Amino acid sequence: MDLISSLPAFVVAVLLISASPGPAMALIFRRAARHGFRPTIATVAGLEAGLYVWALLAAGGFASLVAASGVAYLILRIVGGAFLIVLGLRAWLAVWRERRSEQADDADEAVGVGRRHGALAAFCEGAMVQLANPKAAVFMMAFYPQFVPEDRPLFATTAVLALLQVVIELAFYLTLAAFVDRAGAWFRRPKVRRRVEATSGAVLVGLGARVAASSA
Repeated sequence: MDLISSLPAFVVAVLLISASPGPAMALIFRRAARHGFRPTIATVAGLEAGLYVWALLAAGGFASLVAASGVAYLILRIVGGAFLIVLGLRAWLAVWRERRSEQADDADEAVGVGRRHGALAAFCEGAMVQLANPKAAVFMMAFYPQFVPEDRPLFATTAVLALLQVVIELAFYLTLAAFVDRAGAWFRRPKVRRRVEATSGAVLVGLGARVAASSA
C-alpha cells in the first residue's frame, strides 16, 4: 500500500471519527455554547495535544503495554471515567446555581467566572480528557497501522499521519465552535443555557460511566 494513495481514505476516516459523538464533542459544544469561540480554542488545542501524545505512544509501543496491563488499564479507565463524570457534575452544578438565582447579573457573573478560568485550565482539561481515555490507546494501536506501508518506518510515519489528523480535527472542531458561537446569543439565554448544561452534563456523566465500566 502506497502512503499517498491511502491518504484520501485516511482523511475520510478522520472526519468520520471527528464527527462521531464522544467526550471531545460534548466538551467543545458545552464550552463554546457557554463561553464562546475564543475560550474554546484552548480546549480544542488540549484535546489535540492529548491525541498526538497517544499516537506517539502507540507508535512507540507504550500504548500496547498499557492495554495489555490489566492494572494500568483499570487505573486509567477509572481515572478517565471519573474525570468525565466530574465534568458532567460540574455542568449540573452550574444549572443548579443558575436556577437558584434568576437574576441576569448572577448569570453574567457565572459566565465571567468561566472566562477567568483561563486558557491554561481549558487546555489541561482538554488534554486530560484525551490522555485519561484508555480507549484512545486501543484505537491508536488499531487505526494507524492500517495506513503505514510495510516499507515505511512506523514511528515517523505515524507521527506524520497523527499530525495530519490533528490539523484536520483542529479545523473541524474550531468550525463547530465558531458555528455554536455564531448562535451564542441564543445559546446564552438563561433557559437555553441551562438546558445545554444539563444535556452536556448528562452526556459527560454517561460517557464517564461507560469508560469506567468498559473493558479493553
